[in-house]
Amino acid sequence: MTLAQGATIGILGGGQLGRMLAVAASRLGFQTCIFDPNTNAPAAQVANEAFHASYDDSDALTAFANRCDVVTYEFENIPTAALDAIEALCPIHPNRRALATSQDRLVEKDFLTDLGLTCAPYTAIDQGGDLATALPAFGGGILKTRRFGYDGKGQQRLGADDDPTAAFQALNDAPAILEGLIEFSCEISVIAARTTDGSVACYDPGQNVHKDGILHTTTVPATVPARVKTDAVLAASQILNALDYVGVLGVEFFVTPGALIVNEIAPRVHNSGHWTQNGCAIDQFEQHIRAVAGWPLGNGQRHSDVEMENLIGDDVDRVSELATSGAAIHLYGKAEARPGRKMGHVNRIIPTK
Repeated sequence: MTLAQGATIGILGGGQLGRMLAVAASRLGFQTCIFDPNTNAPAAQVANEAFHASYDDSDALTAFANRCDVVTYEFENIPTAALDAIEALCPIHPNRRALATSQDRLVEKDFLTDLGLTCAPYTAIDQGGDLATALPAFGGGILKTRRFGYDGKGQQRLGADDDPTAAFQALNDAPAILEGLIEFSCEISVIAARTTDGSVACYDPGQNVHKDGILHTTTVPATVPARVKTDAVLAASQILNALDYVGVLGVEFFVTPGALIVNEIAPRVHNSGHWTQNGCAIDQFEQHIRAVAGWPLGNGQRHSDVEMENLIGDDVDRVSELATSGAAIHLYGKAEARPGRKMGHVNRIIPTK
């Protein structure tokens, strides 16, 4: 199915990613309809229409689906019942398998290892006793909830001698996984896209730096050997094809001397791909809209070197300073700056030679 100009693309979730998707859709002549419980959702400020209701409001979901020609999403934690209600009336891209795989860290790790890709050592932690056994064997690790974790939330770093009972209780006894600690030189990510006919396009890998569990900067090009970049792009393409994916996918990797280790996948446009807005003619948001609308993918070749910096919390107060620095400023329309809250980002451009 190829959407014509004037068709409506529905977006589940009204945060900054949905906002930037709506802007990209408008450039291609599409209308957008947002579904988000928050009446102040950033995406609703720029969309043609918005539904503000709970994800368990079946009547609102039905009305939303009837308004759209295709539906996509900007976050993973969408209730299954909401997807059932929408998919009965309107196609959803990326597909349900991609969403289900990314919603559960254990399912995701099993999927990746079944593809022959390398992950950090991991094991399921369903109860405190599992952690008591696994923690000494792993020599410590990262304990993560299987669901609902992002930006460092729902996880904690543990040593081999830490109290497993207290650690598990700190996650409210939620099903979890323990990942072994690994030594890595840096983290890189690949933003990749796939269409309904199986065409794939990948952006150059970016190099990521985190602070307090939140992405701080992404720099392109990444300072890793060409073969590592190639391996990362090939792995991202393999994941896209295995999921029969349509849309943009973010894949994070740890770079180690022995192997490229897949950290996680995100079935949506990704924070580490924001550099494409000023480094490429076709950014990740337009690429995603093209894919879900059944259009050919655009040329994602990088024309500039870029450093993307997230503006977190009070960082947004630096906007006046940044406005005179030559950086490209992208603000999200959020009224209140809070610690740990992404308020915007800037892209610093360095033309390639």
